[in-house]
Amino acid sequence: MKIQNRMPKTDDRTHLNLVENEWFPMKEPKSLGMSILLSIPLMILNALITIGMINTFSTISLNEFGLTSDSISITLNLGVIIWIFLLLVIHELFHLVFIPNFIKSQKIFIGLTLFGGYVLTEEKISKSRYILVTMAPFIIISILLPITLSLLGILTPTLKALILLNSMASSVDILNLILLLTQVPKETVLINNGTKTYWKYKQNDKYNETTAY
Repeated sequence: MKIQNRMPKTDDRTHLNLVENEWFPMKEPKSLGMSILLSIPLMILNALITIGMINTFSTISLNEFGLTSDSISITLNLGVIIWIFLLLVIHELFHLVFIPNFIKSQKIFIGLTLFGGYVLTEEKISKSRYILVTMAPFIIISILLPITLSLLGILTPTLKALILLNSMASSVDILNLILLLTQVPKETVLINNGTKTYWKYKQNDKYNETTAY
């Protein structure tokens, strides 16, 4: 695992080698900024899903976040900034821990950029595991966590706000999931070359049950 403050770049020579060996590149947004722009509708959808989950087991209202019909009161202090930073780190760690051999692999990258945190692996990974890695932060933090905290009676307004923030921040993950489900067939393995993703049928690759994730 490598820690760095910039995302790995796509290598043209690696791209040609992958294509020559029957790897198919996915059609993806050309930049992270474009991904964020395209994911705005999903941001709203994610928030609605999480609000629904919270409202099923607890309560949620605009007043809890300092928003009323005639005023807006949002307090941004050092404590809030620290909570948001911790949320960012935890979100990326949930991506990371579901990647096989994430500690030993030198093809896994994690870090912070101007657009937020990222986790990226250039190891081969099955489609099912790729989906798990992509969805883990949203499912755990914005679906399962509010249910658990509600049942324990400790779901505070601050935690609700952080859970909602994670839900909206997961919109790019959901966009990646949609691209994966609409382009990549079953029984495939995926690999990244920098930020570009490729897929290949398992039977066309030296990939068996001992290495399948």
